[in-house]
Amino acid sequence: MPTDWIERFKGLSQLEAPIRDLLVQRSSVISVPKNTIIFGPGKAPENLLLLLDGTVRVQQLSESGREIVLYRVHAGESCVLTTACLLAYEDYSAEGIAETDVEAVAIPRQVFDDLISQSETFRRFVFSAYSKRITDLFFVIEEIAFQRMDIRLAQKLLELGAKTGVIKSTHQQMAAELGTAREVVSRQLQEFQRRGWVAQSRGTIELLEKSKIHTLAETSN
Repeated sequence: MPTDWIERFKGLSQLEAPIRDLLVQRSSVISVPKNTIIFGPGKAPENLLLLLDGTVRVQQLSESGREIVLYRVHAGESCVLTTACLLAYEDYSAEGIAETDVEAVAIPRQVFDDLISQSETFRRFVFSAYSKRITDLFFVIEEIAFQRMDIRLAQKLLELGAKTGVIKSTHQQMAAELGTAREVVSRQLQEFQRRGWVAQSRGTIELLEKSKIHTLAETSN
């Protein structure tokens, strides 16, 4: 298998030669089609995936049936939930879905265990990525718990509509992004539409007044 993928992950390029060779020989590059459920609750992780291309959405289903998007894994990153489950020998508590076609390096559990015990460089790579994502998750929790919904919605609209100003999303999908109920998102979007900031059609939100949405997004609680 080509070794150039290692250069795309900060820290792995510094692996000792024997460890680097072992990682390349015992790992594999896999392709996953869009909308594939890569992992789900109650299943044990078999591999640590390092994304080469595409995006994986990690989300959790509450007891009431509400979906909450926890984070996304992009090219050059690994999944913190998978890392946690591998380290603790536990099953997944959330699901990961290929939001696009995905290409990734799959490092088998046994290889992961071996390298964690044998290589300080590999351990540093794993725990550095792990700690960064944990920090990001605390930020998500803080947002859900304390930040006003209109501000969070404005921020999410700008994030998702950054390139074209048009967002392909239902109110239910937007609610999952924000960890709230669909009705809450619908009411707030109706208010934005009343102000002339957005235009809505089925499954589409068009940003008409980005500057005003940005002003709200920058507002402190």
